[in-house]
Amino acid sequence: MDCIFCKIANGEIPTKMIFDDEVVSVFMDNNPDSDGHMLIVPKKHILDIDDMDDETWVHIKSIAQKMRKHINERLNPDGLTLIQNNGDIQMVKHFHLHLKPYYKDNKEVHNIDEIYNKLK
Repeated sequence: MDCIFCKIANGEIPTKMIFDDEVVSVFMDNNPDSDGHMLIVPKKHILDIDDMDDETWVHIKSIAQKMRKHINERLNPDGLTLIQNNGDIQMVKHFHLHLKPYYKDNKEVHNIDEIYNKLK
């Protein structure tokens, strides 16, 4: 299988990793919509939400809560959007949950390396 998210989660492609365990990898989005935009990706290839087992889904929810707290402590956003696409709108056909911090007074996206250094 030639899945970019499988390769990232298995360490075959370098990325700006924020968190990693036996079930998921959390890394910075390469084309962020906001400062701190990251993805939670299961290491096991799961196509979309219909392909998701309950145990992995509960784990992803738990990690999303931890990452929200981490983002809040390090970047102080005004909110957080969670997005998960399925079907034709899903660009990479591997389940991934976007965590996109929201800043009401600042729409500018800063250098990804600068933000990564604040989050790691």
